[in-house]
Amino acid sequence: MRISEVYLVAQREYLENLRTKAFWIGILTFPLIITLGICVPILLARAKEARSFAVLDHSGFLLRQVEEQAAAQDLAAAFSRAAEAYRRGGPAFAELPEALRGLALGLLPLEETQRGKVIEALVRGEAPADTFSLPEPARALLARREALLDWRQQVSAAELKDLDFPQGRYRRVEVPQDGSDPQARLNQMVAQGEIFAYFVIGPDPVAGPQDCKYVSRNLTDTELHDWFSGLATAAIRQQRLIRANLDPRTAQWVQAPLEFAGRRLDEGGAEQRVAFGDKARQWVPLAFVYLLWFAVFTSAQMLLNSTIEEKSSRVVEVLLSSVDAGELMAGKIAGTAASGLTVVGSWAVFISLAVAIVPGLLGASATAVAQIIANPFYLASFVVYFCLGYLFYAALLVSIGSMCNSLQETQNLMMPILIPMMIPLFAMVPLVQDPNGLLARVLSFIPPFTPFVMMNRAAGPPAPWEYLVTALLMVGSIALATWAAARIFRIGILLTGKRPRLREIWGWLRSGEAR
Repeated sequence: MRISEVYLVAQREYLENLRTKAFWIGILTFPLIITLGICVPILLARAKEARSFAVLDHSGFLLRQVEEQAAAQDLAAAFSRAAEAYRRGGPAFAELPEALRGLALGLLPLEETQRGKVIEALVRGEAPADTFSLPEPARALLARREALLDWRQQVSAAELKDLDFPQGRYRRVEVPQDGSDPQARLNQMVAQGEIFAYFVIGPDPVAGPQDCKYVSRNLTDTELHDWFSGLATAAIRQQRLIRANLDPRTAQWVQAPLEFAGRRLDEGGAEQRVAFGDKARQWVPLAFVYLLWFAVFTSAQMLLNSTIEEKSSRVVEVLLSSVDAGELMAGKIAGTAASGLTVVGSWAVFISLAVAIVPGLLGASATAVAQIIANPFYLASFVVYFCLGYLFYAALLVSIGSMCNSLQETQNLMMPILIPMMIPLFAMVPLVQDPNGLLARVLSFIPPFTPFVMMNRAAGPPAPWEYLVTALLMVGSIALATWAAARIFRIGILLTGKRPRLREIWGWLRSGEAR
């Protein structure tokens, strides 16, 4: 086999792929899907109008307590955003409203428990019992309570949405007091679209949910219902503890779950805490497996389409006048592999740029998941397993393409190829849960599954000898598949008319001659 001829065929194949729409669609599809997946939900959430609702409170206390909890949630969210801006430094903190800057400076010196007490005091207007033990910034914050609550009442809906406040998503309107039946008037307002929904709170919600209901024309959008009912449930739980003469701290202790702190052993056998990144690392390979499957399948499909198109247009006969069948097949596989690596490389660049740029645009630092996704080990594994998987399936598909005269004829022959490619996708969850278990180990040594399973097990990670053995096994399988494909390709690429039968193909494999 002449390497120079293989190179020329590969170069031609690569340049031909560059001129096709499918190639550029493959490059742009991944960034477009990821961009749309991130931006569209954010844009839709921001474009969504605030849900207006009313509350008909027959209890006389529950609505007030719900609004107090909502205010506490708002202040806690405001503190989180302001504290994050303060830690980052720069103009971000200085550009915040004065009320938020004072909130952050007053709460930052406190522990989390003290923080909750101060926020509760701000909402209820009741000074905490340990006021004198609080740092000076916290006491100054309590003195500015009215200014902070005035800001919350006067802040615009757009600012509330930017701060991700629930009040930016929901707006309570007063129940009309025009002398008519309040519930009938609310029904009319819902029917005419003046409000999205309304809640009715019974006379004694502590005793049970009798006479409590939620009325809306749209029951599929449950955000408002879940938000309000969650706050109401928390308030009712506290009231039930009081009615039962139970100390809230005792009740909380009784209901507290027994949690077993996760620990993992390092290579030296010492215990280490399990951080969020350690848990996320287990599931991140799922995304790489999907991308790997998509990259291998599209690249191999590109090779199959190219082979059938050149055969049906008889371009292949012109090519075979200059190179032999083996050189042509090797060049086509290499050229399409270069096209696939170009697509994969563009994806890697996009991922790296997204990890570096997007967190800054969103006003946050790179998360642990983003750091794991950009891990060079995963990216390198992805490229290696792409090459191994592609070369294996390319040899199978190029032999199928050489025997068919149209894409329609390939449908039946493609099924035996697709089934092995689908099995690793179906087994992804159990493989991630036990990456070094028996199932994962067995599937790793079955060549059609190896690239996908080993990529899925990367978080384990597998033992080094497994990487070595499975890589050698894939190289041997690729050599065997290429040898068989070369024998089929040499004869099938020039055949026209009826597709050969399995007996004929078996004869080609045994002797390399047509029968």
